[in-house]
Amino acid sequence: MTSSRKPFVPLPACNTPGCMEAGCDEAGRGCLAGPVFAAAVILPDDFSHPWLNDSKQLSEKRRMALRDIIKAEAVAWAVASVSAEEIDRVNILRASILAMHRALDALEVRPGAVIVDGNRFMPYGDTPWTTFVKGDGRFANIAAASVLAKTERDLFMLEAHSQYPQYAWDRNKGYPTADHRRAIAEFGASPLHRMSFTLLPPVQSEFDF
Repeated sequence: MTSSRKPFVPLPACNTPGCMEAGCDEAGRGCLAGPVFAAAVILPDDFSHPWLNDSKQLSEKRRMALRDIIKAEAVAWAVASVSAEEIDRVNILRASILAMHRALDALEVRPGAVIVDGNRFMPYGDTPWTTFVKGDGRFANIAAASVLAKTERDLFMLEAHSQYPQYAWDRNKGYPTADHRRAIAEFGASPLHRMSFTLLPPVQSEFDF
């Protein structure tokens, strides 16, 4: 009998081995509340783990387990954030890139190159950089950054939930779910909400055609 299970094919640790390449990713870009978080991770060229993938494809339990493994085995890692107030000032795209720059600034090892999930970035000094659409499913260093950014943001929102339990951030983590929007309609916005976002859908007039 043959097994239908696909053989494990590890993600390559990075795009450019031997240059201390940092992978970057963000978490929380589409949320209505809370900061946007980003991480930068430099992995050993031979790093491999069978679970490591885009953090959105992983269970919370596996993300938290990988968080500890990445922090223990990475050459260097850092997580940074940009607050809701800053997001409102500069817009979410610039805030996401700013969070990545802050994470890169915090690395204890200067990267020789940077690769980023997505298709938008801004120059980071004179360090060469490349963007990759769905990069968190292509390179382990970006996937690791995805895991760290996601887990750190989730922990932040769990702590914020204890202060603002009416928004159910322990479940929705600030994303625009129906229960989150119902709570905004009932209680109004909190200091952690992004006021430049559409917190509630526009009310449609019965006379609209």
